[in-house]
Amino acid sequence: MTTMTETSARFREFKMPDVGEGLTEAEILKWFVQPGDTVTDGQVVCEVETAKAAVELPIPFDGVVHELRFPEGTTVDVGQVIIAIDVAPGSGDAPVPAAAAPAQEPAAEPEAEAEPKGRTPVLVGYGVAESSTKRRPRKGASAAPEAAAVAAAVQAELNGHAAPAAPAAPAAAVPAQGGRPLAKPPVRKLAKDLGIDLATVVPTGKDGIITREDVHAAAAPAAAPAAAPAPAPAAVAPAVAEAPAAVSDSARETRIPVKGVRKAIAQAMVGSAFTAPHVTEFITVDVTRTMKLVAELKEDKDMAGVRVNPLLVIAKALLVAIKRNPEVNAAWDEANQEIVQKHYVNLGIAAATPRGLIVPNIKDAHDKTLPQLAAALGELVTTARDGKTSPAAMAGGTVTITNVGVFGVDTGTPILNSGESAILAVGAIKLQPWVHKGKVKPRQVTTLALSFDHRLVDGELGSKVLADVAAILEQPKRLITWA
Repeated sequence: MTTMTETSARFREFKMPDVGEGLTEAEILKWFVQPGDTVTDGQVVCEVETAKAAVELPIPFDGVVHELRFPEGTTVDVGQVIIAIDVAPGSGDAPVPAAAAPAQEPAAEPEAEAEPKGRTPVLVGYGVAESSTKRRPRKGASAAPEAAAVAAAVQAELNGHAAPAAPAAPAAAVPAQGGRPLAKPPVRKLAKDLGIDLATVVPTGKDGIITREDVHAAAAPAAAPAAAPAPAPAAVAPAVAEAPAAVSDSARETRIPVKGVRKAIAQAMVGSAFTAPHVTEFITVDVTRTMKLVAELKEDKDMAGVRVNPLLVIAKALLVAIKRNPEVNAAWDEANQEIVQKHYVNLGIAAATPRGLIVPNIKDAHDKTLPQLAAALGELVTTARDGKTSPAAMAGGTVTITNVGVFGVDTGTPILNSGESAILAVGAIKLQPWVHKGKVKPRQVTTLALSFDHRLVDGELGSKVLADVAAILEQPKRLITWA
């Protein structure tokens, strides 16, 4: 789909693209540019999170950033304009392009009187502060009640975004250029955590920007036992009094919006749990020989430059087990009432990330040698932890491994990924007493759990797959004899 529009010869607008497979919205996680910054074709301007992954968006033309239409943390529909670019800067005045944002965020109208005498430094999410310029009233606009304006200002402060202009006069400590005190988002958060009203802080930073040191200096006298709390501006105090729940409850609970990757995970897990009839089987196995093999592979020059760990051998063991029992690698087609047999294995690896659990997969894992599989595993994990996994990397999985052992957990009952037939959970590998060659000896032991879709996989087939994986881990030479 087209992701940019041309509103005039000077301004171009970039729309939120569909960066996945039919996605309808994405959340703006971070802006990498600010109004006034110069950008070039292909430069990444922001990072967004869809229901599948975090994705960086490049701008498709050169110019100067004129306007960021949405602040960080906003969920934007695909097709909405998110940034406007001045592609002919310095060519004289031109009308501001009409915003494609929702109705509650109308675009600024052309200025009617004197030009600004200077620009106030731009901070992320706040745009350019007004100078001596005056704006004519908007058509059809009516003065909002004072209480509504005050409430909007307080909500904006809590959200960390620019507050709409309030009819009340600014506090005396506000910088001379007027408007809201200038401070970067981390400094605003620090002030909020310390209970400091930025309107009472004397700025020492360049161009009247409040610094962290300014906030700490303002907090120092407040920390004395006899000091009274800093008075709130008259325009803010009534609104805080009217909404005490938002303040008093914050120390007792935290509410996290369910969106993006976490929302998709929740929907997929509920859909899987209540659609596919799950069966889970368990087996405990002596993996001492596998651990010895891992140690030897780490010293093998053919494995130089790749990460070798037990998960690598377990993944290879599962691939061999699937080759011996190909019927397990299938999917249920509800619409056509068919079982779809897969003649390839896209091996999913569950990865815990700051944005939640994601399951990227190694395409055609069944065709890879051990060094190739190790390299693919390493790249997959690194990309996932960096939050750069693409939607394509998470599509088309057939079977998954989830390693709960890294958290010290013995085992679990994993839920199938939607559209897949089986998932193998690997527990912690621990030194335990074990009967070996007729004697009780300390051995490296782990527990495996295999969940499968009982519509596709009956008890016999599921048991064979799990038993084969266990047999390979107990005697790794079967990787050769069974391959």
